[in-house]
Amino acid sequence: MKNNIQYPLSEKIGDPDLFVGREKEFRLLNKWLSNIPKRLSKSRVILARRKSGKTAIVQRIFNQLWSKNGAVIPFYFSFEESKIWYPNLAIDYYRAFASQYISFLERDDKLVMSPLSLEEIREYGVKNEVKPLVKDIDSLLINKERKLHDLMWKDACFAPHRFAAVYEKRFLVILDEFQYITQFVYPDPHFQTAPIETMAGTYHSLSESKIAPMLVTGSYAAWLLNIMHEYLEAGRLKPTHFSPYLTPDEGLQAVYQYAQFYGEEITNETAVQINELCMADPFFIYCVIYSDFEEKDLTTSEGVVNTVNYEISDDTAEMFLTWGEYLNKILDQVNNRNAKNLLLHLNKHSERYWTPQELKKELSLNLEVNEIQKELVILSKIDVIKKGTSNIDFKGLEDGTLNLVLRRCLDKEIEGFAPNFSEEFSMIIEKLNTENRSLRGKLSYYIGIVGEHLLATAFRNRKRFRLSDFFENVADNTELNITLVRERFPLQREDGKGMEIDIVAESNCGRVVLVEVKKKKVKTTLKEVEDFWEKVETYQLLFPERQILPAFLSVGDFTGEAKPFCKTRGIG
Repeated sequence: MKNNIQYPLSEKIGDPDLFVGREKEFRLLNKWLSNIPKRLSKSRVILARRKSGKTAIVQRIFNQLWSKNGAVIPFYFSFEESKIWYPNLAIDYYRAFASQYISFLERDDKLVMSPLSLEEIREYGVKNEVKPLVKDIDSLLINKERKLHDLMWKDACFAPHRFAAVYEKRFLVILDEFQYITQFVYPDPHFQTAPIETMAGTYHSLSESKIAPMLVTGSYAAWLLNIMHEYLEAGRLKPTHFSPYLTPDEGLQAVYQYAQFYGEEITNETAVQINELCMADPFFIYCVIYSDFEEKDLTTSEGVVNTVNYEISDDTAEMFLTWGEYLNKILDQVNNRNAKNLLLHLNKHSERYWTPQELKKELSLNLEVNEIQKELVILSKIDVIKKGTSNIDFKGLEDGTLNLVLRRCLDKEIEGFAPNFSEEFSMIIEKLNTENRSLRGKLSYYIGIVGEHLLATAFRNRKRFRLSDFFENVADNTELNITLVRERFPLQREDGKGMEIDIVAESNCGRVVLVEVKKKKVKTTLKEVEDFWEKVETYQLLFPERQILPAFLSVGDFTGEAKPFCKTRGIG
């Protein structure tokens, strides 16, 4: 149905409902996306370290645009961290573009993950009189035969802009992990020569396109910014730095969401503790919830501490394996004790900038100041520290997860003893219980924040229930058999106004529960209930065959005017 998001691009996150939060980021990007049809959006680059959710965000954007079937046609391509021959990249790229374009036109979601062959694309072009497809395929095959690989790549990478111009359409070109284009594309099929470092330069003019702007991602900020400066010119792609962390509220929702999907028992208290120790890092939370730790028990504080400690400390844990692999690649480039000492110190004391002179004194380094400067420049280029506006200012990344793993890898080597994370984590939980904002107070706050998700989870888990089990003033008291629960369901009125219903729960009998959730501890007003009723009426117009059971969850109760309105409209 036209208002339901589809997922033609299989998202790396797994089940789409595992995607949690990122409201701030989507507000920024949705505003940018809305300006593409008006040719006002400048190409943009998302910079964030790996395992921060960049790919999840851009893949969700692709699926939203594809499902909307509106004025912007999305194209997604991920550059892999593996060697590829130049002409093969051109063919892969063009097949992906043409197949996704055809899938958008034909509403055939299968073509996104199963691209058509060049022959099938040409056949489609002939049958449907899409002459640019036919011309492009003929050009690719002729140039491949003539070994004109530069022309093959130009045909491929310019295709979205070319089609946008010919058909007066707007495309969004999503290029995931763009930095790899400079390191893994080879001019010979056996990879005996150096990679083509200048590949990024082919996007020099395309990065200025207003009819097919680019949304680029990169896991290595300094590397990608250097590529942009050298090949795309400064300012062509607007840098957008994303934090790897969710907000505390979103992080807690992620804990509940992951626990539900992976069938892991938690309590409200331990949910807060997991979120706190994992610093609202969604990948860290996932690793703890899904951990293979034999003694895992996430219903007690001790069990939470032990599981988090296992994921950080054990050589076989997914969290450590993932980050250990990343750090090993980096540390191979700075494999000396002084560089490691600098790295560890800066990330432990990331609240300020340090100069080489200050670090020499602080760490008693047996190096000249200019030698320390060289080590720091290397560390900044491989994205494990930040360089300030001055050439002599450097600081750590203020990345709590990275700091834990760095300490696990380097503390014993540099400082002579391994960190006692279990003790540290226990102290953090103890502080939660004793500080002014007590755990109980924090729980009260958070339960309000995640009330929407908790109710949706209850609907999923109960499956068979009467709506009166949850709400008063319910006219229909027959049992529901819930088959699908959606959160934050998007709607659009005929005049184009966008709306969102917090919970939509469908029963196999054709009835559907629509719920609005107000999480603040203030009374819900008549205006807010009237706004919800407008959503109910809009939903009914879009789905006239369904019988709607409306309900309103207000943590702070209702005003004197709001409650009678609910009763007369049959809102639970």
